Amino acid sequence: MAAPDEFAGMIDREELNRMRWAARRGMLELDLLLEPFVATRYALLDEADRHCFQQLMRCEDQDLFAWLMQRQPPGDEEHARIVSQILKFAHTPVQDR
Repeated sequence: MAAPDEFAGMIDREELNRMRWAARRGMLELDLLLEPFVATRYALLDEADRHCFQQLMRCEDQDLFAWLMQRQPPGDEEHARIVSQILKFAHTPVQDR
């Protein structure tokens, strides 16, 4: 598989950097899920899913924690879709990402 930076050319570098910054939540559990997802998958998402991720990054940490730790499902369908992608990525062995 190609290195993540090879895909960064498909989207604006500034957008990718904003999402890398947004994924740094200051809560270790969230950081361990979100930062690798952005680094590896964000640039591969289609425009609709990138928009969903951007909206997700506007949510409160407590909500993100509950959703990503699967303590409760997101109430919003778009949030649920991107949370599902993040969780699928997180449960994929590193060598298969």
